[in-house]
Amino acid sequence: MPIDLRSDTVTLPTPAMRQAMATAELGDDVIGEDPTVRALEADAARLLGKEAALFVPSGTFANQCALLTHCASGDEVVVSEQAHVVVHEAGAAALLARVQVRALAPANGRWPTAVEVARRIRVGDDIHLPRTGCVWLEQATSCGEIMPPVDLAAVARVAHRHKVPVHVDGARFLNAAVALDVDPARLAAPVDSLSLSLSKGLCAPVGSLLVGRSAFVDAARRNRKRMGGGMRQAGVIAAPGRVALADMVSRLAEDHANARLLAGLIGQIPGVVITREPAINMVFWRIDRERIDWNRLRARLASEGVLTYPPEDGEMRFVTHHPITEADVRAAALAVSRVIRTLR
Repeated sequence: MPIDLRSDTVTLPTPAMRQAMATAELGDDVIGEDPTVRALEADAARLLGKEAALFVPSGTFANQCALLTHCASGDEVVVSEQAHVVVHEAGAAALLARVQVRALAPANGRWPTAVEVARRIRVGDDIHLPRTGCVWLEQATSCGEIMPPVDLAAVARVAHRHKVPVHVDGARFLNAAVALDVDPARLAAPVDSLSLSLSKGLCAPVGSLLVGRSAFVDAARRNRKRMGGGMRQAGVIAAPGRVALADMVSRLAEDHANARLLAGLIGQIPGVVITREPAINMVFWRIDRERIDWNRLRARLASEGVLTYPPEDGEMRFVTHHPITEADVRAAALAVSRVIRTLR
């Protein structure tokens, strides 16, 4: 079997998840009668300290549903230019939620600060200006970094001072909570809504959750229906989500440890530069060389049994996840070393 370091989206459901799927109690979720979906939503709301939660098909769906619920058509969203909702959702914010992004380049290169957000929130009733509908953050960021809780809380205070809601794209929110050793509910407390992926490091086969106040989730449920996300006997895919929240959160620390080990090993290879120290389960690296044939590099790694996606802006990414082991990490590092020697 190849060592697949492309993403934690390639995880497969565990045996316990498959059993839960086979035995799930089902009903029609669109009319609120699937008990397994209701239980999953209650689990998520309780874990994150919010009033309610909504089960949706994907992370992009959760994010777009949040935009559609928080914002009116033509509103503006204050967000980092690096955010997933800007870069990796195929322009859905413009197409589906009909909002425009006021993208900023964080001075720290990682996440927006309270000062930067304050400068971009529209104040007053000038009819020439769009209304600020939402402030958008990521935890952890798309670059695998963790926004310090004090910074997140400071941004939320600024936004709330202007009565602007704050949403967190939390695809890997539980990775951040585990890495910080913080109760997820405490970490989520300052923000109004949060999306959470079940199908990345938590290994569920499909699905995300959108959490927040009851009124927000009620409105989001209507928007889910409008977006075509009303699912019927959805308990069959919600059941592994319950297993994910119950059994798979604590083991995320193993993925983080494997990422640190992998960074340490490949960082010793001549020509390899670790571009940022792993905070969660992602290792970003590049080759300190002016020209590199990335297609050849990836093909050679694949021939060595290591799978990875193409680089972005000259930077490669490895992602550790279940069931990648320490032995797999060491084998992958040796493969990288062998391949880079052949490319000289």
